[in-house]
Amino acid sequence: MSLLTTIDTNPSAEPKISKALPERLVAGDPTFRTWAQDSSRDGTVRTGVWEATAGETISIKGETFEFCHILDGILQLTEDGGEPVTYRKGDSFVMKPGFRGVWKTIETVRKIYVVVG
Repeated sequence: MSLLTTIDTNPSAEPKISKALPERLVAGDPTFRTWAQDSSRDGTVRTGVWEATAGETISIKGETFEFCHILDGILQLTEDGGEPVTYRKGDSFVMKPGFRGVWKTIETVRKIYVVVG
């Protein structure tokens, strides 16, 4: 078993498709597509590619730490009590445990994610 994993940014496998939970939907009707690609044995670290269509949802990290690298699209994150921050293709950011705010997808976003927790 190799300890090196390459993230496929254009996976050909069928994604898991989901919608925003009603209690987290702010605006629009975004659809989410997830291509889970790897995880630690205990499941505390997960990686893959995620995509969202236009809309706004409440993002709550709870006890998880998430690194995101934007492959395509435009989004705006507004932490509760904070100012909006815009991210585009090529940008990276981290949402730390306890993060709560609004994720607004302006143009369909595709990202690489690494979730720990």
